[in-house]
This record gives sequence, structure tokens and C-alpha cells, in this order.
Amino acid sequence: MTLRALMLGLALLSLVGGQTPEPDWKQVEEETLRHFQALVRLDTSDPPGKEAPAADYLKEVLEREGVSVRTCALEPHRPNLVARLKGTGKKRPLLIMGHTDVVNVDPAKWTFPPFSATRHSNYIYGRGTVDDKDNVAACLMAMLLLKRLNIPLERDVIFLAEAGEEGNTRVGIEYLVKNHWNEIDAEFCLAEGGGVVRTGGRARYSAVQTTEKIPYGFRLAAHGPAGHGSRPLRDAAITHLAQAVARVAAWQTPMRFNDTTRTYFERLATISPPEQAARYNGLVHPEKSAAIQEYLAVHEPGHYSMLRTSISPNMLKGGYRINVIPSEAEAILDVRALPDENLPRLVEELKKVINDTAIEVQEYDRGGTRPGAPPGRLDTEAFRALEAAAKRHYGVITLPTMSTGATDMAYMRERGVQCYGIGPALDEEDGPKGFGAHSDQERILESELHRFVRFQWDAVVAIAGAR
Repeated sequence: MTLRALMLGLALLSLVGGQTPEPDWKQVEEETLRHFQALVRLDTSDPPGKEAPAADYLKEVLEREGVSVRTCALEPHRPNLVARLKGTGKKRPLLIMGHTDVVNVDPAKWTFPPFSATRHSNYIYGRGTVDDKDNVAACLMAMLLLKRLNIPLERDVIFLAEAGEEGNTRVGIEYLVKNHWNEIDAEFCLAEGGGVVRTGGRARYSAVQTTEKIPYGFRLAAHGPAGHGSRPLRDAAITHLAQAVARVAAWQTPMRFNDTTRTYFERLATISPPEQAARYNGLVHPEKSAAIQEYLAVHEPGHYSMLRTSISPNMLKGGYRINVIPSEAEAILDVRALPDENLPRLVEELKKVINDTAIEVQEYDRGGTRPGAPPGRLDTEAFRALEAAAKRHYGVITLPTMSTGATDMAYMRERGVQCYGIGPALDEEDGPKGFGAHSDQERILESELHRFVRFQWDAVVAIAGAR
């Protein structure tokens, strides 16, 4: 009660002066840490998916503060939580979103128990610390502070804590879009998918995800005569498959920019060393582009993938004993398509590259495929607010990015919502060391969790607050 009274007093003083009140960040950090650790300690692994304890925790905290909350569930143990703070309605709502489920763990590989939220050497360790309970905690704190400080809003602010992002969108965003669209319909959405890139402990740039590649799967099915392994056959199924996989792996699909990737490389060049800058700027020059793309394929595969629809042969199956030539074999291709990719045309091109009538190209149901949609615009007040917040809190330029992975923002973009992926500052070095999302030592710097909360607060107030 003392904290609430203090914040209310600060809010009244600030409103009299005509300014947005500034939270007491020391108090906020203590509360953020408490909620964040509580959420990380809940095992919401997906599968099997048991997000109910996280939704219950958030519901209790929000309702205690007088925030309107409801839950929507396709399956009772996998609820989605929707909280709303009302604005004047002058502008359409802002949706802030995070998912409460996390990927599975092998506890034996963790130095600290994966659901302990252990604090060690300025880090917090645990499954979900950067995917995605950091966003959930930041959204929670934004709602609490908006309510406590009585911030005047021109937009409704909606907080969605969704289930099923990691493996079963059927119970999460798909269910909500199909059955509860009025609860989450918004002009802008802030969710996971971006973040501030740190190198050597210093922030380099803020990445805001404005679009993403769409995951598909293809199956290459090879057929041929069976036989005895002691008598090799030129037209064996595995031989055909091996040749097809080699051709697919060597195929360089066409490079194609969109507004996001063009701006990304242009801005990245401005903060890169001269040699790197020359490469990024040279991508648009036909006489230089081929060699640069090959360099990126070898040395910067993430950037290479951002330029095109990518195809990676990731699963092979064939044969059942060493002395039998099998009559069938298959390969599964992981396809990450550009948002505007013409899939039927891509399949036809793939068949031409393989050029083998013994190979069938079939669709493969990988589960969780997201819809394609146009990229988020870069000329909106939401994107400008994120740029300003990044400059204020990190002192860096903002780069719009196209994620090579997938997020649930794809479903919102399909319905016309302008979506932007954000996140805390993470060290580039952490991923290769095994400390990143989905790794066995997932972690976040405490200081960067708190800075992210302040960053998101500024952005939310700038986008939704009354002028």
C-alpha cells in the first residue's frame, strides 16, 4: 500500500505539471524481479503444455490492481489471458503480447535447475528467461504501472499472455484469432522477435522485427528397385535421393529484397567496419552481388538467409539393413519462405533443379506453419516510438529485421495489424556459448531485464498515451 500511495502521489504531481509521471524505477525493479522469477519457476513446458499456473499467477496480480482480465481457452489447462486498460478510443488499441509456454528441457544438461530462476553473477538462469517470460514480465509491469499511475490513454492497451506458441498454435493465437478476435484486435502489436544486439558488452543496434519468413516443409520421396547389397544398382532409390539432396543444397534461390531487408542492410552498413559496410552496400550492385552472397553463405548464414527463401535438407530416411538395397528413401526439407513467396511456383522450380523423375516432391506437414503477410510499415508512430526509446535507453540506431524463424505475430499481420518484435539486449557471444533461447543454459542479465522494462514502458506510453 505504501508503494501504491507513493506512486499515486507522484502521478498526481506530474499530471498537475502536464507531464507523464515517471515510475520509481528502484521499486519497479524489485517488483519486476519478483514476478519474473515466479514466472520462470513455473514449468510451462510445451509439450505437454500446462500454461494454467502462469495464467493464474498473472490474473491474480492484475486483478489485485483492478485491471480487467479474462481468460480464453480451447483446452482448460492451456488458457490465454487477455487484460485491458481502457483509453478514450480516439485511436485504435495497442496490443502487447508474450507467450507463457516454453520449450522442453533435459535437466541433466543444466548447471542450474531449469525452473529455479537462479541468480548468479548478475544473470538469471532458467528456461524461458529470454523466450519468452522476459516479454511476459515486461508486459505485466507496463499494465501495472499504467494503472497505478493513472496514465491517460488515447488507445486501449491490451495485454495478451498466450499459450501454445512453441508448438501448438491451435490452442493459442489461432484459437484467439478465429474465436476471440474482438478481444485482441488492435492497430499495433508489440511482441517477441527483436532485441538489442550487444557485442563485447556494448549495445550495437536495436533490432525490431517487422516481418518474418514462413516455415514450410517438403518431402522428397525416391523410388527404385530393391535388391541385394552385394550387387549395386545405378537406379537405387538412395542413389537418386542423394543426388537430389546434393542439387537442392547447391541451389541458390533468387535474392529478393523487401522494405525491411533493404533498410536493414542500408542501416547496418552505417555502423559496420569499412570492409563489412562495403559488402552490405554492394548487395544491390549486380557486378558485386554474386560474390558477396557467396561470402555471406559461408561466413554470415543468417544474413544470407534473410535475402531469399531458404531450403535446408535436414532429415534423411532410407534402408533397414546393410545388405538390402531399399526400394524407397526420403528426405525432409526445411523451407523458410519469404513472406510473399509464390509456393506453387517454388515447387515447380524445385522439380526443375532436381530433374529426376524418380523423385516425387510432396508437401510435408511440419505443424505450426504460420501465414504469410506484408511486412510491418516503417513510417508509423509505433515504429518511431521504438526508435526513440532505443536511442534513449541504449544510444543505438534501430534496424528493422526479417526474422528467419517464426512468431505468432504472423497471425496478427495476416489480419492487418502492424506488428513489431522487440526484446532485451543480449550478447552476440551468448548463442555460440550455449546461453541463448532454447539452449541448455538459457539466461538473461538482470540489468538488461530491467532496462527492457523501461524501454517498453517508454514505447507503450508514447504509442498509447494521451498527448
